Amino acid sequence: MRKYLLSLFFSFSLISLFAQDLEVKADIGNPSNVINDGFIDLEVTGGTPPYTYKWDNQSTPLTSPRASGLIEGIPYSVIITDDAGNTTTRTYKVKAEAITEIFNSSFAPIVEKMGSILFWDPFSAIGVYDPVVYADAKRVAAPGWTPSLEAKFILKSWALPEGAKVKKGDLIATVSRDGEEVNAYANANGTLKYLVQEGGVIYNSENKEHVIEQGAQYLASIRYDEPTPLTHPNGDAQEKNIPFIVVWLLLGAAFFTIRLGFINIRGFKHAFQLASGKYDDPNAPGQVTHFQALATAVSGTVGLGNIAGVAVAVSLGGAGATLWMIVAGLLGMSSKFVECTLGVKYRQITADGRVFGGPMHYLRYGLEKRNKKGLGKLLAGFFAILAVGASFGGGNMFQANQSFVTLAGEFPMLVGNGFWFGLIVAVLVGVVIIGGINSIAKVTEKVVPIMAGVYILGALVVIGYNIENIGLAFQAIWDGAFSPSALKGGVIGVLIVGFQRAAFSNEAGVGSAAIAHSAAKTNHPPSEGFVSLLEPFIDTVVVCTLTSLVLIFTGMHEVSGVAGAELTSRAFRSVVSWFPYVLAAAVFLFAFSTMISWSYYGMRAWTYLFGKSKKSEIIYKMLFLVFVVVGASVSLGAVLDFSDMMILSMSFPNIIGLYIMSGEVRKDLREYMKKLKTGELLRKEPVS
Repeated sequence: MRKYLLSLFFSFSLISLFAQDLEVKADIGNPSNVINDGFIDLEVTGGTPPYTYKWDNQSTPLTSPRASGLIEGIPYSVIITDDAGNTTTRTYKVKAEAITEIFNSSFAPIVEKMGSILFWDPFSAIGVYDPVVYADAKRVAAPGWTPSLEAKFILKSWALPEGAKVKKGDLIATVSRDGEEVNAYANANGTLKYLVQEGGVIYNSENKEHVIEQGAQYLASIRYDEPTPLTHPNGDAQEKNIPFIVVWLLLGAAFFTIRLGFINIRGFKHAFQLASGKYDDPNAPGQVTHFQALATAVSGTVGLGNIAGVAVAVSLGGAGATLWMIVAGLLGMSSKFVECTLGVKYRQITADGRVFGGPMHYLRYGLEKRNKKGLGKLLAGFFAILAVGASFGGGNMFQANQSFVTLAGEFPMLVGNGFWFGLIVAVLVGVVIIGGINSIAKVTEKVVPIMAGVYILGALVVIGYNIENIGLAFQAIWDGAFSPSALKGGVIGVLIVGFQRAAFSNEAGVGSAAIAHSAAKTNHPPSEGFVSLLEPFIDTVVVCTLTSLVLIFTGMHEVSGVAGAELTSRAFRSVVSWFPYVLAAAVFLFAFSTMISWSYYGMRAWTYLFGKSKKSEIIYKMLFLVFVVVGASVSLGAVLDFSDMMILSMSFPNIIGLYIMSGEVRKDLREYMKKLKTGELLRKEPVS
């Protein structure tokens, strides 16, 4: 026994002697002053190759010793494991050198913390559901298929019988692609199921039904032995969360819809009458007409999100996300009604006719009226701070930055000239905003109809060119909304993608539009609430839906891995080769109109914090114009993400106030409807 133990000890000693610890050398690089281009290259020795690399950067594959596209100044960790199961953990940081990199790295942790609040999932946190995305099966596409490929795929013969157990890489079928034989291989382990019979057409690019139908390119399905979680390249499980901010906005919208008796539906006709000027009173207090207020508010919401954001939503959630976008847009109309009614009711008008209104005022003075002075001041101040930050970032720098990137993509002469582009835009914006809300309203009432008209006309041309697909497109939307594949996150995943896009686009519940609508000429606050109903309708139900339909009608909803704006541009280019240039111009107009509207929103929040003097307004305007140049000149990454999140954060103090004052709005609405029925409201008489 003693001899046996000595022999065993000697064997372990030999193994330990020859085993090597994992040794890691890192090459860390920051190749330029451009943000987010850092890299870490690892050289591992020792242990038993091959090695796996579990990076906390989700886009880096498990097999890759190199992580790239990293944020400078932020630590990244990697767990290295050899084939024998030995592990070591290393943490590295790419040094931030340029001022933009330092800013970016400073804001990245703040953005992460804000994101953990805004996008926290309360339902998965309490165990209502599992947010992990599971797949029951993996489908096999026709070999070489892409959405833009013009080809006909026919299944010539199956190599294995249906129901056979297959392993990844097994030959399963022979396919004819325009007469050329190509092989199809299993892309997973599991049980084979036929989706097409021998001699059948898998996909034909000339068949419009195949182009529109989601998943027409698949010839087989391989069912896993048990549901398998989908993962990111680094091995982390993919999740479809229900963000708290979306729940917050939608619960508010649903509550106001019910509390006001579905005012979003029954008030629609009257909203058009008011916007058309039927009830305009030129002698009423205020600075702009109902239509001008609407145009200013619409210009603040209709923007890049309607072009790029919708494309992202449809590529992630499929065609079904369109239906849920429309539902969320309709509900959001009620939130707008409440906040814009209160915006007019609690506005303040100075002796020289300037109007100061918006959530800052109704939160403070509306809650003070209910003996909640302390809460009102807190919510109003918090809202104003967020609004100023949002105006400089999401309403300014982000718009300047993305419009420059889009235009530079179509006009190469602009590349590298962001500063001069920003300077020109700043001058154009300055010419408009120096004149205040009257000047802004005069521009938006002309620009908004033009930019919306051009975009809508272009979308209708694309849809008209593919009009034979209309039935297939709406079938794809309906099927995708209620019976999507697991890859799209199921019904909940698609629903949340649609709701999220609508909430981020129309800003219903955020309170920004109430600032513009508070300047309207009216003696009746609910009248402006009615006008504001049209805003989410135009933004989401019309413009977002048209973008979505363009993508579906052209089959671009099946494309993945392409940036949002580029995907929309491809869809238009498929019908009108030169339309991307028009789209680029529309993007600029969208961005420009958003900037001038948000300059007013931010200025009113600024004057609430720092005083209503004209000097205070000029200081804000000068700062705003500086940020236009900064936004177009440099990439600020996390800084822009931070300021964009501030827009969503505005909904927290705003909706709390709206809940508390919703009963008051309902009472005012009833009185207004009585006056409307009895003809007491001033009507604009037609000119004889």
